[in-house]
Amino acid sequence: MTFGDWVEESRDRIAADGLAGVHPSMYELYVGMWRTLGRRYNYGRNIFDDSWDVVVILDACRWDLMREVEASYEFVDDTADYSIASSSGEWIPKTFDDVDTSDVAYVTANPFSKMLLDGGDFLVLDEVWDYAVDEEIRTIPADAVTDRGIHTYRNADPEKLILHYMQPHYPFVPSPMDRGLPLHDFGQSPWSDVWDRLQAGEVTYDDVWQNYRANLEYVLDSVAILLDNVDGEVLITADHGNLLGEFGLYGHPDHVPLPALKRVPWCKTSATDNRSHEPKEWKSSEEAHDREDLLRDLGYR
Repeated sequence: MTFGDWVEESRDRIAADGLAGVHPSMYELYVGMWRTLGRRYNYGRNIFDDSWDVVVILDACRWDLMREVEASYEFVDDTADYSIASSSGEWIPKTFDDVDTSDVAYVTANPFSKMLLDGGDFLVLDEVWDYAVDEEIRTIPADAVTDRGIHTYRNADPEKLILHYMQPHYPFVPSPMDRGLPLHDFGQSPWSDVWDRLQAGEVTYDDVWQNYRANLEYVLDSVAILLDNVDGEVLITADHGNLLGEFGLYGHPDHVPLPALKRVPWCKTSATDNRSHEPKEWKSSEEAHDREDLLRDLGYR
């Protein structure tokens, strides 16, 4: 958004909402200032700068959140590094541009893949978000990514395998704090995600953190199945973290260089295919979900 766009949007918002429109406009201006800084000052580590056979991407996972569950999962530790991005839409091109991915399989629940990637550049590009949204939990279940990852490993024999889970990104599956993805009523009524609600004081920090952690445990339980059904050296990390009020910011706006947002887990472990799990079939002939709607309702639009 340019400054001119911000002025025009702010004018329209204030005309419609009066003084209530001032705060969101000022917040957008504040975020824009951080983005300007972030575009000039970028830092972080590309996953391809490390050695691995399998990468697990936990969408929007903070390092300190992962540290809290370390004792419960033998494949988790408190190692951290800094992501090259502060949002998925920034992370994908920074990760894959100028990298030879012809031997890479990318199994992803993140809808940005459709906009930013060409399937012809990969050995496999499996866009799980396109066919495996669960209408009850209103997001892409972790088990869908795990099953498709195991299937791809066993059938495509990729040199490198990347699994991009949606969790612990909201909606929180065990204990939802927002409406999730409104699959059948896009645009029918205003709604806010959990970070909007936290910013507005509608929910407490402690409740959000507890349910954010439960969502991480939910996905790690599925990752445990993955690690018993593929072979190789594994990196478990995140595309970015989340802000819960640091410097007055919430969620994960792109190009924001705050360490609290960019510091992510960087756990190294190994996996062995003991064939303890037979993946189910997730492919569906039902109408695919529109990626723009998914992106908007995941907070990317």
